[in-house]
Amino acid sequence: MNNILILYYSRNGSTEQMARQIAFGVDSVEGCEAMLRTVPSVTSENIHTPKTIPDQGAPYCTKHELKSCTGLILGSPTRFGNMASAMKYFWDNTSEEWLNGELAGKPAAFFTATSTLHGGQESTLLSMMIPLLHHGMLISGIPFTEAALHDAQSSASPYGASGHFHQTKHELSKQEISLCRALGKRVATLSLALFQSSGPA
Repeated sequence: MNNILILYYSRNGSTEQMARQIAFGVDSVEGCEAMLRTVPSVTSENIHTPKTIPDQGAPYCTKHELKSCTGLILGSPTRFGNMASAMKYFWDNTSEEWLNGELAGKPAAFFTATSTLHGGQESTLLSMMIPLLHHGMLISGIPFTEAALHDAQSSASPYGASGHFHQTKHELSKQEISLCRALGKRVATLSLALFQSSGPA
């Protein structure tokens, strides 16, 4: 079974909504299983002694889960056009995995959520790509063969899945759901193609 790690940070639940739809796409591919994980918030109180178990939602990601996944889909809300500090802090502490090449050659993709339609979605997706390029991962986006990518009324980008949430919109649109699921399916399919022969000889 190929384990696709969906690693996200979500403060108000928007990014988590997307993660669950992406997991649906991963699980639609036979031989692949989605693994939902999150990272702790970073504050002056918990930066040195983070909680080991979140109060709700997905468990925190362990280094073993990071190393053992066969694909990674990374998600964060936008913070001034960049990934959230909690996600940045997580990747700033993966030097050992980088030195050992634990993630090299594995497929990766990205998703983000904003409260405004042009709130830095694409720059946030790009910011998450940078550390994974250093890790040697194989970056995947969403191809324009996905019809929902052409919908100008909804947030959409070839760089990854994006969701637009505001005061009157608290749920993903049909197009956003379609792209989340397509992203999950794409990474799962790539993972199968890359690691299908990794079973016993």
